[in-house]
Amino acid sequence: MNITEDISPLTEFKRESARMIARIKETGRPQILTVNGKPSVVVMDAAAWQDMQDQLDYAETVAGIRKGLTQARAGEGVEAGRFFDELARSK
Repeated sequence: MNITEDISPLTEFKRESARMIARIKETGRPQILTVNGKPSVVVMDAAAWQDMQDQLDYAETVAGIRKGLTQARAGEGVEAGRFFDELARSK
């Protein structure tokens, strides 16, 4: 992010939306739009947004696996066979 280029007033974005959208697509950097001088909205390229979502999903998955491994090492949890038996009975 380049703070001098990636933050602008919403009114400027309205006036120069085509140019600003082209820059967002070219750089892949999000644009922060302000209202009354305060950050209000972030505009970003769809591919960059999807990449960010994929990275977030991956990080959440890794965190969940680490939590499960930590619990297993601590002797917490239930054996897989018992878990699936109980799951089948609950349906």
